[in-house]
Formats: sequence, structure tokens, C-alpha cells
Amino acid sequence: MEIIIDHQSPVPLHFQVEELLRKMLELPEYRNGGFLPKEVELAKRLGISRNTIRQATNKLEYEGLLIRKKGVGTKVSEKTVTTNLDSWHSFTQEMSEKGIEFINFLIETRWVKAEEKIATFMQIPLETEVLCLARLRGFSDGPFVYFESYFHPRIGMNGKEDFKRPLYDIIEQDYHTIPSISRERIRAKSASALTAKRLKITRGEPVLVRERFVSDQGDRPIEYNIGFYIAEKFTYSIDIKR
Repeated sequence: MEIIIDHQSPVPLHFQVEELLRKMLELPEYRNGGFLPKEVELAKRLGISRNTIRQATNKLEYEGLLIRKKGVGTKVSEKTVTTNLDSWHSFTQEMSEKGIEFINFLIETRWVKAEEKIATFMQIPLETEVLCLARLRGFSDGPFVYFESYFHPRIGMNGKEDFKRPLYDIIEQDYHTIPSISRERIRAKSASALTAKRLKITRGEPVLVRERFVSDQGDRPIEYNIGFYIAEKFTYSIDIKR
């Protein structure tokens, strides 16, 4: 691909650079993880200022198409998943609605004793046995999210359910409990050794942690869910109307 712009064109230079970069992002060498030329190199090659390059790359970074790593370089962002806070579903439902195929790397259940946070939310005695569902999910290139769900004993789940089905379909259709309210907390943190091992990343890399507190129509607790997402592969979108 020829990397040039038209200095005689009435189209602003930063627009031309933006379109040039969009075309470059589709090239195999960059799509497969290669770093883009450095800003100073591109500026010299195109005969323009670094500020013009920066203006274009800022736009593409804002759109989620580029990832900048200080001291390393700029590369094409990997496939990401975006979810909205104005509606909520199980992960399977979210992915199905977006037409995104994913892989279950792990689905397992176990009975555990409720720790303080779970016991307090579910309004049950500390160390009451609750069902825990662990799922590791991602794309063909590897996992990007690890979930743990804990269910209120009142629901009656036994751990033998087909958890390849949408979780909230199971709860509603098989156990006649309707998930109606979700309260969520989102924070960023550094990956622990265990989380890094699960997600196949380096310890200390950023992960997004989402806690979900799900209740039924009567605001009775149903599920406590916590998810650990590779930060580069997940976006939370919030629409706020005044």
C-alpha cells in the first residue's frame, strides 16, 4: 500500500491521514498484531506535522480502533465486546443479540460456603452452602472474561443444569423465578496471579471487574455475579438522557 496524501487537495490533512490510517488498519500486517509506524516516522513520510498525525490517531483511538501503549507503540485494537447499561441480559443473550459467536473454555459448578458479601446480599446466614457457577469465555484467539455466579438456595438449582443455555432463561423457565432488577458495580484493577492465569495474560495487566446483584420482581436476591474482563477487549457504554 502506498502511504501518501495529497497536499494540493482541499480536504484537510488530518482527514486525509484518518482515511489513510483506516485503510492501513485493514492490512494483514497490522490486523494481525503489528505496530503502526511511529508518529514521527509517519509525519516525515507524509511531510506533515506530528500534531496532524496525533489528531487523526486520537479520533481512531476514541472509536476503539487503535490502542496506544506508552513506550511501546500503537496497534490495531483486538475484537471487543460492548454492552450497554440501559438494558441487561445474560452473557449468552447479549452475544446472541449482537451476532457474536463465543467459546466456552470452562463451565463448572461447585457448592461453596457463602462469604460475607454474598451472605449479606442474599440475606442468608454466613457460610450457608450456595451453588457457584464458574465460566471462562472468549473467542478463538483465547478467553477474555471469567465469571462466577452464586445463586440463592431458594431458587432450587442443583448444578446439573445445561449452562450452555442462557442463564436467565434457565432461572425463569425452569425455576419460575424472574430476574427483574440488576444493580451493578464496575471498577478497574490489576490482574492477580490467579486471574492472569485464567485469562492468559500477564499478572498486573488491567482488568475490568463487574459485580452484578440480581433480584426478582419483589426485590428478593437471586444471583451475585462477578466478572473479570481483559480491559482491552471489553467496553461499557452508558447512554444518559437529561
